[in-house]
Formats: sequence, structure tokens, C-alpha cells
Amino acid sequence: MRFAPIQFRRDLVALTILATTPSLAPAQPPRPIYTPGALTPHQQLSLDIYKELVEINTGVETGDITAAAQAMAKRFRAAGIPDADIFVGGPQPKKHNVVARIRGKGGANAGKPLLLLAHIDVVEALKADWSPDLDPFVFTERDGYYYGRGTADDKAMASIFVANVVRMKQEGFVPDRDIIIALTADEESGPFNGVDWLTKNHRELVDAAVVINEGGGGTLRDGKPLFNTVQAAEKITTNFTLRATNRGGHSSVPRDDNAITALADALSKVGRHRFPVQLSEVTRAFFSQTAKLESPEVGKAMSALVANVQDASALAVLQRDPRYNSMLRTSCVATQLVGGHATNALPQLAEANVNCRIYPTSSAVEVRDELQRVIGDTAVQVIIKTQRPSTPATALAREVMGPIERITQELWGKLPVIPTMSTGATDSRFFRALGVPAYGVSGLFSDPTVDARAHGRDERMAVKSYFEGQEFLYRLTKALSASGTAVQ
Repeated sequence: MRFAPIQFRRDLVALTILATTPSLAPAQPPRPIYTPGALTPHQQLSLDIYKELVEINTGVETGDITAAAQAMAKRFRAAGIPDADIFVGGPQPKKHNVVARIRGKGGANAGKPLLLLAHIDVVEALKADWSPDLDPFVFTERDGYYYGRGTADDKAMASIFVANVVRMKQEGFVPDRDIIIALTADEESGPFNGVDWLTKNHRELVDAAVVINEGGGGTLRDGKPLFNTVQAAEKITTNFTLRATNRGGHSSVPRDDNAITALADALSKVGRHRFPVQLSEVTRAFFSQTAKLESPEVGKAMSALVANVQDASALAVLQRDPRYNSMLRTSCVATQLVGGHATNALPQLAEANVNCRIYPTSSAVEVRDELQRVIGDTAVQVIIKTQRPSTPATALAREVMGPIERITQELWGKLPVIPTMSTGATDSRFFRALGVPAYGVSGLFSDPTVDARAHGRDERMAVKSYFEGQEFLYRLTKALSASGTAVQ
């Protein structure tokens, strides 16, 4: 089902009203989901799967994603899912995906399946780059956190989905509609993206009414939940090559036209450049609602910028925070360099990769032209290296947002649910391009000031947040797999 823009605007209005009206949650605080030292059987199972996944090196370049897919297939079989409903495959021997299906009751009102999506590949990690007492591929619990590559991105959701499916099978739960769980390869910029491959070669395996994926999550401040987010849009990832060439020569006879110098000048200009502020329906809703929860200074700036994107003083406040600044505009950053061919020769070639996260309302060509203008040097070429198409935002259907809001309040009390745009990329884009609504929501809470470690050193997930996220996704899966509660 493809939603019309007017429906999207109505649902954003509904979310704004939700953020300003009294909560329907019980007066009593919700009962704790996690008790230290006293895991329930389904929590212990989820932890065991989490550890198993993290300790399988699924680095997008050097790891074996197939090993993780096969391990999860084994879990599905042990839970009683028949082989006919389990698929393991992909375009390369080490790039396999696993897709499993829980059969629903069916019937005229059941609708198409609910798809639970998570990727099991991870960004490469070297032990030498982490703290001396941590190994990225050894699952470590310490000081209330789980450490390891993929603990946040995205093996937490993957392990939770698997454990929750097992729990449902153990409980004898039969959904109205089918539930599909797809754990995929190469989301982290690999050349053999699992979702892309599945939708092109085995569409029937992942043909769903609605997708639940990463991209959203809860925000903590001072250890307390502040708000829960649902990702409805994302930026477009595009790589550009900046290339400077030269006839070269002997280094003992330098000239003004040096390829490395020209490239360095160009990168300095790109690094200082700020693209114009842009707001979409999703980011307008995000800043409008987050303004009520932020500090007075930041909240006032958010409201002012929503009212007038040319408000320089409001922009000056918001762009101090790299997260908010990235949500306001296209961003470009140099990520790789290569140049020269000998220590005693003038460079004949110097190149840099510039990774841009483009606002969905812009295009790669527009950004290329602006970079060329900013650089202002015909000796430096700006070449579009890789680009992804823009995809429409997911309309926030009440059939989906209602259960998300209700379960959020059941678990965390009076807490707003806010739509957001990811500054990074997710596999939801493939489904949005096909007209399938994809929601980035996890119930996994973190503090962006200390826990934003995905792709970086000492990646981690708070223990309490992990098990709360497990319960959130368990309840959400059951709610959305009932007849009439998800789009048809």
C-alpha cells in the first residue's frame, strides 16, 4: 500500500497532538522489565543468541556472514520452524542471508505478512583500535553494558528478533498474519547488499505489508528515557571522488601546479563548507516536538528555526550539536586519501573520497555542482562515484503508530513518540522504493552523548536497554501480526 502525502501530514499532526496531551498510561510506574542477576528464560535465550552473533566475525569485508546466517537458521529449526519455511542464500559464498517465516492463521482479513528486518554484517574492527581489555569479537559485559562489534548496529535487533520468534513458538502463539524475519548481509556498504539481492531474486520471501527495521530508538538523558523515535526517512548516501592530475616530474624541480597541493586546497574548502538548511515534513515534526523536551535555549532555537529556516541565531545554537546539524542539511566529509607514486617525484595523481549524506529533497548532481563551485579550481574534478536513489518517506499510519505509542507508554510511562530522519542509511530504503512502508523502531534506548559508538571504538549497548528493547519488540510484533492492525 502506498500512502498519499495528505495522509502523512495528518498523521504528523496526530503525533504532535499526542506529544502535548495527557498520557493514558497508568499512574503507577511500569513494572521493571529487567532485574539484574535474575534473567527470565527468554531473556537468557536472547542473551545467548546475542553473544553467539557478536562472536561470529561478520565484518563486511573480511568476515563470514554466511556462518552467522547458518547459526540463526539452526536456531529457527530448533524452535520448530520447518525447513520449507527457512531460506539461506545469497550471491557469494560468505554473503548469505537467512529468511524464516512463522505461518499465521490466514483468512480473508489477515493481510500480507509483517517483516522483521535486521542486518548481521558489521563494520570492520581491529583489536588494536579498541581499549586494551576489549576485543571487538569477544562479547563482554562490564559496568552495565555489553561490548562488542555489532552490539548496537545491528546484532541487538537481530538477536532479539530470533529470540522473540523462539519465545512465540514455545508459547504456541499463532499470529493472524505471517511473520517473516530476514537477517541480511552487506548493509554496511558492502557490494552484495542482502535486501537488494532478495527483492530482486526472491521477492516472494520478503513480500510484506509493513517492515520493522533499525533506524529509530529511544533517547536517554541523565539515565532517564526522554522520547522514543520512529525513523520515517533517511538521507541519501553518495560518494564523490575528488581527483587532481598532473604531468609530474622530478621533485627537485617543483612547480606551482602540484596535484597533492591542489587536492589539499580543495578538501579544505569542502571541509569548511556548510550546505543550506533544509526541512522536510519529517524533520519539521522532529524539531517541533523535540523542542518541548530540550533545554530552554535549544528548544527555543528549534521552534524558531521551524518557523523560519533563515533564523541565523537559532541556527547558530542548533549547529553546535553535530547530530542536529546533520539533520538540518546535506553534509560532506573526506574519508579516504591516495596520492603520489614515489618519494622523489612530483605527484601525477591525487584523489580523495568524499562521503556525502544528501538531504532527500536534493540530488547527487546538485551536490556535485555545488562542490565544484565551492572548490573553484578546474584542476580538480568532482566525480560521482556511487549514489543511491532518493526514496519517499514512510507515511505514519495509525495502524502502526498506535501500537508503537501504546507499548511505549506501557513500558516507560508518559513518553512521546517522535518521527525522525536518519542521517545514516538503512535497508528500509529498498522497501520504501517499492512502496512498502518501513518503520525504524526498536525500543532500544541510549544516550547519544556517550553511547554513539556504532562503527567506532568500544561499541556497546546498555544491559537494561537491551532487555527493555526485547520486550518492546516482542509486544510490537504480536500487536502488528494481528488482523487489522497493520496495513494490508
